[in-house]
Amino acid sequence: MNASDWITRNVSRLKPGNATEAANAVGPRPLSERLEATLRRSGEALAPRALRRALVELQAVVDPSVSEVEGGRRAHDFVNWYAGRELDERRDIWLLMSERFAPDAQKVSSARERHEAAVGTPDEGQAEVHLRRALASPRARLLQRFAIEPDGMRFLVDLRAQLLPHLKGDRRLLPLDAELEHLFSTWFDVAFLDLRRISWDSPASLIEKLIQYEAVHDIKSWADVKNRLDSDRRCYGFFHPRLPNTPLIFVEVALVDHISEGIAPLLDEAAALTKPDKATTAIFYSISNTQTGLRGVSFGDSLIKRVVETLQEELPRLKTFATLSPVPGFRAWLGKHAGEVLARLDEKRSTELGRVIGSLPPTAERLLAAAEEVGALDARSPVRQLLLNAAAEYLGRATADGKPVDPVARFHLGNGARVERLNWAGDPSPKGLKQSYGLMVNYLYDLKRLDKHRALLAQGKVAVSGAIDDLFFPD
Repeated sequence: MNASDWITRNVSRLKPGNATEAANAVGPRPLSERLEATLRRSGEALAPRALRRALVELQAVVDPSVSEVEGGRRAHDFVNWYAGRELDERRDIWLLMSERFAPDAQKVSSARERHEAAVGTPDEGQAEVHLRRALASPRARLLQRFAIEPDGMRFLVDLRAQLLPHLKGDRRLLPLDAELEHLFSTWFDVAFLDLRRISWDSPASLIEKLIQYEAVHDIKSWADVKNRLDSDRRCYGFFHPRLPNTPLIFVEVALVDHISEGIAPLLDEAAALTKPDKATTAIFYSISNTQTGLRGVSFGDSLIKRVVETLQEELPRLKTFATLSPVPGFRAWLGKHAGEVLARLDEKRSTELGRVIGSLPPTAERLLAAAEEVGALDARSPVRQLLLNAAAEYLGRATADGKPVDPVARFHLGNGARVERLNWAGDPSPKGLKQSYGLMVNYLYDLKRLDKHRALLAQGKVAVSGAIDDLFFPD
């Protein structure tokens, strides 16, 4: 029996609804094959004809024979068409951008060989120029032309935000994502951003953005946001000229006379105001990124530095700059490492803990169950003390690839801060309990030691205060 006879016989045995399943059993077609096809297969979004038309229009946008203005106009027309497409159709557009506008592989290979041969010779510089030109992809030029129009930057940031969740499932999209991230790292460099204070006198539309994007402590009402913008509070954001009414990142600051231990007093709408010119301490209690599409573009460290400089100019009495931060990964980390934490206890502490939680020797399961009752644990509780020890270990010693495993710690320690103090019941909200049993942490920004602390982190060591060091388990 030849192949044709086998196919005829087996397809004829299929039930009517299963013919499509057989056709799709081989998996999705490559983009190149779809562009050459006549008919669309089940599961494919754009038909081959529509796919080819989209490719022609994208090529027209990047056509080197047209002016930047004309290229931008064509990009604008394409954006209008794209806006009416469903998500699966947009994924086809992403594939076109990713695969059909890549660098010329043959030119790259030739330029690389030329550069390798020229290393150490007078021709090395010229060879590097050729290599750089060969590596420059038409994809970058395409994206640059989309950014010409006033709304083009918004389009690209939103495109990447929608693209990101699909990267793990379709690695063909990785080049497009990498190109966007590279361009954004230049376009959104802090040298091109404006630092602006957001106050109660700011436009209502801007204040609504704070409510929308606040990611640390939810804003519950207009009275809540008004309290956060009162005279003893400050809020600053970075803005880009092409996204003028949207803060890319913003930080909320409380002006107080000591390092805060809990979030409730800072958010208490009935609390007495502190006179700003009498404040000695600035507490950064919330930092929120607003644009998912800018993931990987770092400007948070620059934001804090600029805000510190601004505050010092306005309020010379400010001497202490610290955060009141969540510990978002602690609960999950302890759930995985409770057994290892228990193994660090000496016999006396192990026995004391075991008696309290009803298990000798104490087990991870009983410890985690007892930790659920954090509201009932007094200062002398062995469970409470162990949670503090474990949190210190988590923030000061738990690393992956030389970096802190906690994302908030990674951010602040990377900026040169140090782990200053753990605060029991710092955030007793359901969110705080879910993340860290209510624990919060202060990171101290000692402006004279930021570089020293960053150097320590580069060696895989976390800068901590004496109070945190005392909470570490003995080595």
